[in-house]
Amino acid sequence: MDMPDSEAESAELPLASEFPTATREQWRELVTGVLAKSGERVDDAVSAPEELLASATYEGIAISPLYVGEDGLDPGLPGQEPFTRGTRPEGTPITGWDVRQLHTDPDPAGARRAVLADLDNGANSLWLAAGASGIPVPGIAEALADVRLEHAPVTLDAGSDYEAGCEALLAVWADQGAAPEEVRGNLGIDPISVAARSGAPAELAPAARLAARYAARYPHLGLVTVDATPVHEAGGSHTQELGAAAAAGVAYLRALTDAGMDLADAARRLEFRLSATADQFLTIAKLRAARAMWNRVTEACGLAPGDRTMRQHAVTSASMMTRRDPHTNIVRCTLACFGAGVAGADAVTVRPFDAALGLPGDFAHRIARNTQALLVDEAHLARVIDPAGGSFFVERLTADLYGQGWDFLQELEGAGGMAAALSSGMLAGRVHETWEQRRDNLGHRRDPLIGVSEYPDLGQVDERGPATPGDAAGSAAANALTPHRYAEEFEALRDRADAHLLATGARPTAFLATLGPASAHSARAAFASNLLRAGGIEPLGGRTRGGVDEAVAEFRASGARIACLCASDELYTEHAIAGVRALRDAGATRVLLAGPPASAPEAAGADTWLYAGCDAVGLLDELLDAMGVAR
Repeated sequence: MDMPDSEAESAELPLASEFPTATREQWRELVTGVLAKSGERVDDAVSAPEELLASATYEGIAISPLYVGEDGLDPGLPGQEPFTRGTRPEGTPITGWDVRQLHTDPDPAGARRAVLADLDNGANSLWLAAGASGIPVPGIAEALADVRLEHAPVTLDAGSDYEAGCEALLAVWADQGAAPEEVRGNLGIDPISVAARSGAPAELAPAARLAARYAARYPHLGLVTVDATPVHEAGGSHTQELGAAAAAGVAYLRALTDAGMDLADAARRLEFRLSATADQFLTIAKLRAARAMWNRVTEACGLAPGDRTMRQHAVTSASMMTRRDPHTNIVRCTLACFGAGVAGADAVTVRPFDAALGLPGDFAHRIARNTQALLVDEAHLARVIDPAGGSFFVERLTADLYGQGWDFLQELEGAGGMAAALSSGMLAGRVHETWEQRRDNLGHRRDPLIGVSEYPDLGQVDERGPATPGDAAGSAAANALTPHRYAEEFEALRDRADAHLLATGARPTAFLATLGPASAHSARAAFASNLLRAGGIEPLGGRTRGGVDEAVAEFRASGARIACLCASDELYTEHAIAGVRALRDAGATRVLLAGPPASAPEAAGADTWLYAGCDAVGLLDELLDAMGVAR
């Protein structure tokens, strides 16, 4: 039946038909005007506003301020290849993704209590670290004594003790009277990640033979974890993590089929573990790109579409966790969990906010559970199929990560495959290059860390000394992927300052010598104060409103030996030379100047300048040396 014209027009939903069509040129003109008012010069190039406002990821992917539908990207439909938009047409089940809690307590009795608390309060499954990284293998049965495994599957992570760990976990199933076809979960066999962390050779053949033996007996049991998080934790980029995940998956398919498994069955027994970071959009795009990459790999292997899906376990980044101001980790983990959920991860693990401090406490476990419960049950995040689908930004970012991730996969395959790339040190070398870039950005505070390099709280004193559980994890082997936390260098400075405080009763100090009215110095004084605190140095002063004489008198009274001059460019022109000289005459062993070198006369004579983009770690380290703070 034909609809009347009015109904046909309504069916097309022309919601913006009464507004003129906006063009990219109009946007550029408006943005150019705003940039000009802010003092930013814009040349005549058509793309100038985009270039001025763009940023880049560690992969070199440009993040533009504007995305439109001109790219013509087609991510497909949910549940259909290339599975960018998820592996199920209906999206995440209405009950949400698998809330998987991590347990690392080496005391089986303590682990048993924590496991029961998690399962009683919202967790769906368990990630059990065993062997050297967690519960002793003989203690697995005690840790799981209260768990009905058919209701709460276990993913095992026993590292190099995987054979004994598998036997112990399967013995628990047998003790519960489970038939082999009822056994589920994942044995977590993963010699590649063991090699990545230790630098030892990756022994795939014996692991594959063991997995094949279990595959014949347990048809629904996951066998292998393809863990790419060691690449991320060593400072690698998202595309390096993607390429490593796909390369490790390919290596396991080869090993499992060589051990006699059917290719489709081998692919079904893999679970991929990827990191989720506080950059929610990169997390979303990475997990979407990973599914598309694995579809391409398995399609090239000749598998049918139903066997090309990737089972994903997303875990919040260990590298982004901080010891200082650890409650800020709750926000970081919430963003990461949100990104993983939006991306369609099958299982998500949120690390407890105090994980960088050692063994997590009960409250931190509760917050980790509740983070997921709130997103699933109150924010209803799982009720929307691929929420990011159709976003021009997310689709472009997904495609860019896919392209570069695929290039890195080919580079790893060209080096002989994942095992060869690890043993030769090729992968470690490439990841280390990225870490050095990241380290430089962190040290210059281009990548800010709230509570650590920005807005630190000096009232939080760590009395346990500089050793941090987990920071020394990994191997000194040249080809090992050494884990890093982004905050480690700033926290080492704070450790030095705190140790000095505990040993002497006084915190290292620096005096802020402010000149002129508050409007002339408050911004630079606040900047200098924030930077000094990042190194555990307490800023004093900052209250003088007059000239050099007043500031110098306050400096003498403070007892400090480091001074930082804070004023406007105009006042520096008139007073910087005299101010630096007067502070030195008053006993300052170091005189700093807040602002870039160009803000003061060349003859000012300051020892160094504090400004946005300066080498904060190097400067603070030198100041602590100058104050006699022991390393």
